[in-house]
Amino acid sequence: MKKLIQFVVALACINSTIGQVVTSVADPVEWINPLMGTDSKGSLSNGNTYPAIAVPWGMNFWMPQTGNMGNGWAYTYSSDKIRGFKQTHQPSPWMNDYGQFAIMPITGGAKFKQDDRASWFSHKAETAKPYYYSVYLADWDITTEIAPTERAAQFRFTFPQNDSSFITIDAFDKGSYVKVIPEERKIIGYTTRNSGGVPANFKNYFVIYIDKPFTVTYTWKDSVLVKGGTESATRHAGAVIGFKTTRGEKVSLRVASSFISYEQADISLKREVGTDAFDVTKNKAKAAWNKQLNRILVEGGSIDQTRTFYSCLYRMLQFPQKHYELDAAGKIIHYSPYNGQVLPGYMFAGTGFWDTFRALYPFLNFMFPAINKEMQEGLLNDYKEGGFLPEWSSPGFRSVMVGNNSASVVADAYIKGLRGYDINKLYEALLHGANNEGPMTAVGRAGVKYYNELGYVPYDVKINENAARTLEYAYDDFTIYQLGKALGRPKEELDLYAKRSQNFRNLFDPETKLMRGKNQDGKFQSPFNPFKWGDAFTEGNSWHYSWSVFHDIEGLKKLMGGDKMFVGMLDSVFSMPPVFDESYYGGVIHEIREMQIMNMGQYAHGNQPIQHMIYLYNYAGEPWKTQYWVRRVMEQLYKATPDGYCGDEDNGQTSAWYVFSAMGFYPVCPGTTQYVLGTPLFKKMTLTLDNGKKLVINAPASSDANKYVQQVKRNGVVYTKNWVDHFDLFKGGTLDFNMGSTPNKTRGTTPDAFPYSYSTSK
Repeated sequence: MKKLIQFVVALACINSTIGQVVTSVADPVEWINPLMGTDSKGSLSNGNTYPAIAVPWGMNFWMPQTGNMGNGWAYTYSSDKIRGFKQTHQPSPWMNDYGQFAIMPITGGAKFKQDDRASWFSHKAETAKPYYYSVYLADWDITTEIAPTERAAQFRFTFPQNDSSFITIDAFDKGSYVKVIPEERKIIGYTTRNSGGVPANFKNYFVIYIDKPFTVTYTWKDSVLVKGGTESATRHAGAVIGFKTTRGEKVSLRVASSFISYEQADISLKREVGTDAFDVTKNKAKAAWNKQLNRILVEGGSIDQTRTFYSCLYRMLQFPQKHYELDAAGKIIHYSPYNGQVLPGYMFAGTGFWDTFRALYPFLNFMFPAINKEMQEGLLNDYKEGGFLPEWSSPGFRSVMVGNNSASVVADAYIKGLRGYDINKLYEALLHGANNEGPMTAVGRAGVKYYNELGYVPYDVKINENAARTLEYAYDDFTIYQLGKALGRPKEELDLYAKRSQNFRNLFDPETKLMRGKNQDGKFQSPFNPFKWGDAFTEGNSWHYSWSVFHDIEGLKKLMGGDKMFVGMLDSVFSMPPVFDESYYGGVIHEIREMQIMNMGQYAHGNQPIQHMIYLYNYAGEPWKTQYWVRRVMEQLYKATPDGYCGDEDNGQTSAWYVFSAMGFYPVCPGTTQYVLGTPLFKKMTLTLDNGKKLVINAPASSDANKYVQQVKRNGVVYTKNWVDHFDLFKGGTLDFNMGSTPNKTRGTTPDAFPYSYSTSK
């Protein structure tokens, strides 16, 4: 009987924990799991993330390296060995890294090759936080700790008693250099390793100071270890320094790097670390995270929801990374990945606008406009130094993905109130990009001559993913039109981009009610399989891309046959089986597999093109279906676990979908000031806006069952629209949602409640 009582009590405790509501968040950084999304591989992405040990928007990140040198999957949760602790700038495994080098402590011999120095580890002896990382290296009986700053870091190695303790510095292959300076307890070097997007003179210079004298030095040249060596310049250079240690002895390293010079790395190290103890750097990094995270405080969610929210927010505050430095006088300078010069001003790198124009940049405009102002100034420098705006920067131009979505990023920022930079020069950059092919197909507009003359990029002129390009160019033209209006540009110019914004109509096939590739002669390409991935589309099929008319859903709706038919088409996405045609790729790419296994039909949330589609029910009078599917996606496809995403996280975009959706609204059409309503996740959310005002989002009845919006009030007044305005929210106040367990099928059902569409705005 006693055992039965104990069992019942234990079960009650478990249930209490599962259902526990988080009433307040006082230390948001501690809710983050940096390992969310790390259980990934090339064939199936659960995020394709790594634990970034960094500060928000830092220039240099650090990570434990489980993969081989050069492997984009540098940290995977299923791995059991660590090969080093790597400084990284990697935005995604598909883009890979640049400017990376690694540090690894070892015992028992001067091991320098990555497999020889690797050590078994366990996640049970690993602590991963945004501001601090610790792990026990079992083979060497060493504990490694890391605390970051923007451009520097501190390491603390706890050694065993050993006459042969070592620290290995790996500057990686493809051209590197190291120099050991024992009298200064210092190692300097550079790496040139990159994955593209850099000029010929690219280097990442590093400086390392060690607080313990070293009695043994080695360098290596490729595969040859040189005892007593102090300098090496070769394809693959590195160094090993050694000393005796006592049990529990802590050896500290201060590390910084610069894309400019050793001297600049030293300047950053002295400014950001100085004489601080390790724990001081750690606490400063924690404070840097909480300063930003405290801008959004949630209440009334479950433990899992709270962890997931802040883990997503952590990803969003990483990208793009700062690519600028501060000289000895505190002036902002940067190494240009476009022309190889050191120049004044801001620069950022490590983002793809095809992903991030959708929600990440709108989020920055909403919550962190000051940092996005710096990013806009950085874009100006990109244009001045590279001749075009980048569409993917890592760190300079990279030829990947489609579209000209820098237009959206620039226009949305200005339209939502950012000022204090040369917007007219940026507008010039937009016009230049919209009317010219760039130095590579992913810069400017591939097929621009066809697009401007025919109104679409043809299927049969050997320009891949042509329908996707057409749809995105049309939306980008809309954002140029919007920005042009705000700047008072000539009517003739505005009319041109307004007209081009309607080019999506040229690819609409009335027979299938879907977007379809079209040949140069004006005939639709045939045969047509709407389930075929790639070909005319980008990482998706026609069912995914046909909704990419962000700016004119009313126009798309009428093409499809009106409200009822439009809703039916939306419903079909979820009701169809997850069939696919992968023949364009010659195999099943991971995005296809991720759609197939999620049990949501053709809905492919793991990739960006369709992520806004759930919110489109608001444009056709059935907003409760948006509310159902938004909550379903939040519940099913996100969790703060190693397999916590349903596809590539992609530089904050997939996280931004969750964070916006948890707020209760989403930016379907950047370039307008509207956010389309969904269903708030938490009972209360307090947003501290950049102007110091507070916006409180209340949904006290929100729960797993109560996902449907019954009524909305703005500052106490009943609000009937299916959207809210950026500038209204920016004034602060309250947004109150009355939630229930059944749909309210009268609210938001009439056209006067529908969000913006170009067709109804004239």
